Amino acid sequence: MTAHILVVEDEPQVAQFIELELKYEGYQVTVAHDGISGLAAARELELDLILLDWMLPELSGLEICRRLRDTGNKVPIVLLTAKDEIGDRVAGLDAGADDYLVKPFSIEELRAWVRAHLRRFEEEEEKELLEFADLTLNRKTREVYRGDRWVELTAKEFDLLEFFISHPRQVLNREQILEGVWNLDFTGDSNIIEVYIRYLRTKLEAGGEKRLIQTMRGVGYVLREN
Repeated sequence: MTAHILVVEDEPQVAQFIELELKYEGYQVTVAHDGISGLAAARELELDLILLDWMLPELSGLEICRRLRDTGNKVPIVLLTAKDEIGDRVAGLDAGADDYLVKPFSIEELRAWVRAHLRRFEEEEEKELLEFADLTLNRKTREVYRGDRWVELTAKEFDLLEFFISHPRQVLNREQILEGVWNLDFTGDSNIIEVYIRYLRTKLEAGGEKRLIQTMRGVGYVLREN
């Protein structure tokens, strides 16, 4: 299947140059010219790689990285920028970028970066099984086990558990959970998270197993062993 790449770049000539070169290589390419439309495209499209300019109108590339990673989006992100100081590199990586390509760059260098990250992402996607303690979640079959015991979950319960097991030992607040599992436009019951946490705990602990989804009072929830 053809890889789909999102290019978020506000300089029209640079964006067109990258788009044409990537299409010539056989990739499907979507282009956005500002941070807001870039973030929207990243959330709405099925992507294999994002080439993201650091300095963008409306919303910076760094902020786009943070928002995508906070909601569990794992698509590889390569920052394109003229910034080349060590502090800038660290800031980009801390925000969730996978790599850093300094402008100006050659098209050969860009192609190599793209191939490397697409290959790495494909290898990660092959990891269908997610495990934590005695908990096993199969993304492909959507089956969950506590040890040898099968745990039957609804679709939304599975999505919530997958979000937790994708962020083990990370404290997740309400906003992160709502955005990652229900998306930003959710306007339903304000207690929906608590309700589904209770559902999950009941099913995951039905065999007397110890609790894995812990409450961090005043902060959120975390998947960890006591």
